[in-house]
Amino acid sequence: MELKPLLEAIVRELVDKPDEVRISEHARETATVLELRVARSDIGKVIGKDGRTAQSIRTVLTAAGSKERRKVHLDIMD
Repeated sequence: MELKPLLEAIVRELVDKPDEVRISEHARETATVLELRVARSDIGKVIGKDGRTAQSIRTVLTAAGSKERRKVHLDIMD
């Protein structure tokens, strides 16, 4: 499964400004790094209370990546 479209679908549903969602994907040998950028006003929605939303997103990405035996790292950029 493609990780970038999965992340984009999840995040677009969470934020108020879905048009400002930007994701860049960097593939390494055994891992994929996804850098997520959203509108400044939406960062709190993506991170969530005590980081719970961000951790849940990371859990979903890890599960999707494990099917392809790839580690996934999500960076939320501000």
